[in-house]
Amino acid sequence: MDDLTAAAASLGIETEYYDALGHRVILAADDLARIVEAFGPTPTTSTIHVEVQRGTELPIGSHWLPGEDRKTLRLIAPAAAYRPPFSEAGQRLWVLSVQLYGVRSERNWGHGDFTDLTALLEVGHAVGAAGIGLNPLHALFLDRPEDASPYSPNSRLFLNPLYIDVDAVPDFAPADRADLDNTLAPLRAATLVNYSGVAAVKRHALRAAHARFHHDHRHRGDFDAFRRERGDLLTCYAAFETLREKFGGSWRGWPEEWRRPSAARIADLRATSGDEMEFHEYVQWIADRQLRACVARGQELGLAVGLYLDMAVGVDPGGADAWSDQDAVIGGLSIGAPPDLLNPAGQNWGLASFNPRALIASDFLLFRETLRALMMYAGAIRIDHVLGLNRFFLIPQGHDAHHGTYVRFPLQAMLAALAQESVAARCLVVGEDLGTVPDGLRETLADWGVWCYRLMMFERAHDGVYHPPGAYPRDALVSFNTHDLPSFKGWTTNHDFIVKRALGIDPGETDAERAAAHASLRAALAGEGVLSGDSPALLDVVRYLARTRSGLLAVSIDDVFEEVEQINVPGTVAEHPNWRRRWPADLEGLHQDSRLHALAEALATEGRSRR
Repeated sequence: MDDLTAAAASLGIETEYYDALGHRVILAADDLARIVEAFGPTPTTSTIHVEVQRGTELPIGSHWLPGEDRKTLRLIAPAAAYRPPFSEAGQRLWVLSVQLYGVRSERNWGHGDFTDLTALLEVGHAVGAAGIGLNPLHALFLDRPEDASPYSPNSRLFLNPLYIDVDAVPDFAPADRADLDNTLAPLRAATLVNYSGVAAVKRHALRAAHARFHHDHRHRGDFDAFRRERGDLLTCYAAFETLREKFGGSWRGWPEEWRRPSAARIADLRATSGDEMEFHEYVQWIADRQLRACVARGQELGLAVGLYLDMAVGVDPGGADAWSDQDAVIGGLSIGAPPDLLNPAGQNWGLASFNPRALIASDFLLFRETLRALMMYAGAIRIDHVLGLNRFFLIPQGHDAHHGTYVRFPLQAMLAALAQESVAARCLVVGEDLGTVPDGLRETLADWGVWCYRLMMFERAHDGVYHPPGAYPRDALVSFNTHDLPSFKGWTTNHDFIVKRALGIDPGETDAERAAAHASLRAALAGEGVLSGDSPALLDVVRYLARTRSGLLAVSIDDVFEEVEQINVPGTVAEHPNWRRRWPADLEGLHQDSRLHALAEALATEGRSRR
């Protein structure tokens, strides 16, 4: 074994893999060298060994054990991740999935906000939903507002300020609102979210509110408590945002002294930058308190899930998380996926992943903090691309997916840390396990209590026949589709084919294959006795999924609204209005929407028959 191959083996880098068609792919030597180099120099510290113990009577926690030639990290974990009472009782519940930014209401500023979310929870409760499922709420880049994908976050540790309801900020006064109506009217009327316009007006208003807060100490005690709660993480984030406003661009292009944070430099920054760091802390305090108010309202309503939040698969390599903890994030490699049937060119998501070696050395600290940043608000979370707990497909920056390979992660230890955090927060974990799944991984995730993710669109046998309801697993969230797939109406009308072909994107299936899928769906619905007409309808599919054993069912509000466009078309950025569509109707009328009530009645009827 040569030095390069030995180095790759020590880092968990696979020199070959099998693609979705079963073909063996061998990584070129220069690509292997780039990936090894991205991990940085080999650490001089002793080797760290990881042990996992589950379900013992020992206290849950992590312990460092010294040894003669290496340290050992011992994780004492619960037998499994948290299992909510409704699951223990064998109930099946449902959530309404919403892209929060797209909510149109009479009072928001052209972008959905946390007051809208409170109203959504109330509507959900009225129609029998157990909660609201949301796109990631992670912090994005306010100076790049049109880079709107919630799955490309600046930080997964903090919240996107655009979700703040500025009118509800205690320090926002009527005087600050003068002359805003003329600005807000076109933002509210727009068909697509005008991120630049919304960001500009909210930022201006929040600065005015902060200026008043700075001279009025009525809320200082709660603000200081928040700063203590979030500690160094908040300090680093505020420093990053302050520096980004000063220098712009990626931190890799900043002056040398600011390319890596230090406590002393950040203290100097706070002393020399006026109130700028406090402003960014203030914004996060407001966002946190407004989201906590949503959580409290869900609890008052008795919602069994409340908020079902999404965790993006990685972070922007030029963002706050990558800057704040450079040892724990691999900046020179991008997460993606190898070529497969739906994406023949493969995928490069432009996101940085955790460094597995650094995770172990820190008792998975950044992984834990990322989980806590969601679980503090959520009754359930969805981990996007949960396969990354086992291995990520990583690609050298600047190259396409054909130059990448898989890098192994310490799966059992990652799951042990996940179980610890899940039980501590009493938060259900759903793992998005689509794509090329290694043998045995789904069974391992299930053994640890991580629920799987089943999309009816893909739940077909090799002959194209849809799996019957009885074939779905119990510990699963089921849905027809997701944000990266066609809407129900878009799929049934083949509108997604029209869009993709116009963009020069391979749809991943032929017209004949889609027609066969339509016919197979009709047959499955008819066989179950839920086909209500000549063509499948959304409620037919909902009734079908409601007959599965699975504990959670998610229905997209886009499908309720009969939207034909899909939320995001993978492989596009500016070519398609991804993450921008707004609702076709105001939130205030949702509680009277006959389509939503028909959905609720269908689910209630299936629930009664199930009992």
